[in-house]
Amino acid sequence: MRAVFGLSIRQLTGRWRISLILLLAALPVGLAVIINIAASGDATFNRDFTNILLDGLLVAGILPIVTMALATSSFSNELEDKTLGYLTLMPLARWRIVLPKVLASLIICGPLLVISGVVATLFGFDGEVRPAVAVAVSLGAGVLAYAAIFTWLGLVTTRALPIALIYVLLWEGVISTFMSGVDYLSVRGYSLAIMSGLDRPSFPALEERVIELPVAIGGAAAVTVVFLWLGVRRLRRMDVP
Repeated sequence: MRAVFGLSIRQLTGRWRISLILLLAALPVGLAVIINIAASGDATFNRDFTNILLDGLLVAGILPIVTMALATSSFSNELEDKTLGYLTLMPLARWRIVLPKVLASLIICGPLLVISGVVATLFGFDGEVRPAVAVAVSLGAGVLAYAAIFTWLGLVTTRALPIALIYVLLWEGVISTFMSGVDYLSVRGYSLAIMSGLDRPSFPALEERVIELPVAIGGAAAVTVVFLWLGVRRLRRMDVP
């Protein structure tokens, strides 16, 4: 299991991937600084900061895109090189192969996204720690859920990246924004609800449109577990060359 994890880390830390992650992770921080300076004293700053930067940019955009870029590629090298058969011949339970792949994506992009969100929130909320902690926890839950989903998708199809992009843009972006009730089946909805539930006074813009905190926590946990199980099941049943 440790060997699979180490191999996955090396495979996913290509120069272009790391450069993309660093660029996207730096974007919210830079925008938070600019917005904070430009909107100093604006009564609507808190609501705009939450809706535009935290929700629209970070949770709905950067979080799924960065995780997608890594997790859909977790098994791509083995599938392209036809070396997955050698990996499955190792005396390892299938979950000991899938779990390190998910954890590798989590370890690489999770800390950078959390740090980006925390620093941006500290700028936006004048150094207040509590909203920054809420953002950190919500982003961590979102990364884990997305990593499980996109790792499974990478096992199901060789076109995982474009399919994942369509899913993010349509379901997590457009549909979850304009259709009520979708947040109960949306990682974006879970993340925003966790953020709001952990520090409701700091995020009044989210209060009327997020689901209940216990439901969000349970939903994020359920999505993670279900798609981990689906990934293990897929690896057991697929024909490996």
